[in-house]
Amino acid sequence: MPDQDLASARPLGSARVGIGGPVGSGKTRLLEQLVPRFIERGINLAVITNDLVTQEDAERVRRSGLIAPERVLAVETGACPHTAIREDPTLNLQAADELDARFPGLELVLIESGGDNLASSFSLDLVDYWIFVIDVAGGDDIPRKRGLGVLSCDLLIINKFDLAPYVNVNLPRMAEEAVQVRNGRPVLMTNCAIGDGVDQVVDAITRELLFARSV
Repeated sequence: MPDQDLASARPLGSARVGIGGPVGSGKTRLLEQLVPRFIERGINLAVITNDLVTQEDAERVRRSGLIAPERVLAVETGACPHTAIREDPTLNLQAADELDARFPGLELVLIESGGDNLASSFSLDLVDYWIFVIDVAGGDDIPRKRGLGVLSCDLLIINKFDLAPYVNVNLPRMAEEAVQVRNGRPVLMTNCAIGDGVDQVVDAITRELLFARSV
């Protein structure tokens, strides 16, 4: 186990990290890359997924073999997924509390939102830290459109950077504009298909939660 646990970043229970972003940006693939890396670091981990009327993402993670299936819960929102992570996060709070009760010593819960829109964001009553995932194939104009998710998240991830030459995207400009609109707040680039850049995401989550615990 690590010298200090992530759970103490939150007054009670596990630390909670949200993963949001549009449909197809790579949220579930990022989740699948994060899980084994945290487990390798000795973190006691669980997962919550959100979607409209399906448990497809949860079932995908359960079948992956990356984590014990009983550590993955699904929230079926019945409406736009961002309502269950922002306007009324009760279902996710209940799911996270259930995981805390089920697994004593749980340190970290990763909460994935179903793909919705560029304005989706997480309630700080629900998560301690949240990530917004956009992808290069969605266009290099996403940062300068200044969506709420892009502006407000703790960490912005530009995924699928390897596709830039094939979709006529100026990747350096996209990254520069992302940093500008976020006033220098963290931006990382990943290729979650093969794990490029994901170690830096794990480092950022760990560092920020550890820092938050110490203040």
